[in-house]
Amino acid sequence: MTVALMWEARAAEGRGEELLAWVRGQRLAREPLRREVLRAPQDRVLVITWWDAEYTAELPELPEPDGELLIRAVHRWRFEAVGSA
Repeated sequence: MTVALMWEARAAEGRGEELLAWVRGQRLAREPLRREVLRAPQDRVLVITWWDAEYTAELPELPEPDGELLIRAVHRWRFEAVGSA
């Protein structure tokens, strides 16, 4: 089974590049099958990791940055792959 973990954060005003650099510098306890980093307006950063694991498996996730880098708490979602187009 393939599980995708999504991590999304919104940086404090004008700190989007700093958040993006922080995300790129983060290492996980083990490597996923795939990892993508995306950004969007309003200084948002999204990280998606894909894992060969059961839906409920313990998987390493990115932490929440320290300090005042974010405007709000990190949002996290877990999805199970059901096919592709």
